[in-house]
Amino acid sequence: MTVSERGPRERMVFSAAQLIRRDGVGATGLRDVVAHAGAPRGSLGHYFPGGKEQLVNEAVGWAGRYAGDRVARFLEEMREPTPSGLFAAMVRQWTDEFRGDGFASGCPVAAATVDCTSSAESTRAAVADAFACWSRPVSRALSAMGVPEARAASLATLMISTLEGAILIARSEQDSRALTTVVRELAPLLDGARTRDG
Repeated sequence: MTVSERGPRERMVFSAAQLIRRDGVGATGLRDVVAHAGAPRGSLGHYFPGGKEQLVNEAVGWAGRYAGDRVARFLEEMREPTPSGLFAAMVRQWTDEFRGDGFASGCPVAAATVDCTSSAESTRAAVADAFACWSRPVSRALSAMGVPEARAASLATLMISTLEGAILIARSEQDSRALTTVVRELAPLLDGARTRDG
């Protein structure tokens, strides 16, 4: 479904995620979201009676599901899935974006995490849920590739936290060096975790 095929509510959640990833939670205004979404002005209160907190939480949830869904797509594109290949695909999504669109935007879940100290408890919980929505499919994929289940969850956390850190460094340096470095350095560790062929 393209952005234009979404209804006003879906467009506002998507727009909130896009603005949060660029500007952070604090700088994302409700009017900006409505304008970005091309939604009717009065629709915000109708669809999000909980106001900005509800909208932010739903945008963060959308981002977590999107990242989790991407894992299956990455695997479909790989002839012989490997842990390092999956991580390289996760990173490549960002190197491609930074190459095409510059370094203006990062991950909306990470942006909401940074702003969590001044956010509601519900936003902290939404962020934790979003990371879990991303981590679970990574962990399952690693298990399917021969990584023991007990280790797969730990490596999924390592992959996601390493990627998020590299995104922050790449944006600060305006250079993809950190992203290419983590792919190269983590590959032997990830592939060495397999105890059987997937």
